[in-house]
Amino acid sequence: MIKYFLQGFLLGLAYVAPIGMQNMYVINTAATRSKMESYKVAAITIFFDITLAVACFFGIGILIDKFAVLKDIIMAVGSIAVIYIGISLIKDRPEMKTDMDTSRTTIQVIASCFAVTWLNPQALIDGSLLLGGFKASLPDVASYIFIAGVCIASMTWFTSITTIVSKLKKVISNNVLRWINIACGLVIVLYGLRLGVKFAQEFIK
Repeated sequence: MIKYFLQGFLLGLAYVAPIGMQNMYVINTAATRSKMESYKVAAITIFFDITLAVACFFGIGILIDKFAVLKDIIMAVGSIAVIYIGISLIKDRPEMKTDMDTSRTTIQVIASCFAVTWLNPQALIDGSLLLGGFKASLPDVASYIFIAGVCIASMTWFTSITTIVSKLKKVISNNVLRWINIACGLVIVLYGLRLGVKFAQEFIK
């Protein structure tokens, strides 16, 4: 069971760490605002990130249980999509912005965090393909252990970057963000290849 938790934790880190709208908001808040406001933003982001991950993971899982053919389709399409996502991250060049509006009320922060997760079509698609694909490849008993690892990864990531950026504001550069994306992109590509191998094995049977 520890194996499945670690798989979920590592995949969760690789999925949440790439610099996107959520991360840029958290990073910029930590770089420009007080610690209290920074951790508030991190906590709200964690909540929406976890709820989206759980919905993607178990939502697709329910459909797979009803329609067995979806398992192979999701694993095949998911493998290609995940590899594409990883390659895109490796090629991407994120930039640190200092003019982002972080002077917002709690309601505005909640609305913003909700929008960049639940109202983001790309996040829904990527989450469903990535997490749904792994739900298809896991034994039933391992599913809850795996998604627990994903959730802990989300908490660990957003809390950590908030702490690190708050303490080391002056050394965060575009180059640092670039290497974060490269590392995470490589990990996601490897997970995509693993899904592809699983699909090939199922297809051969």
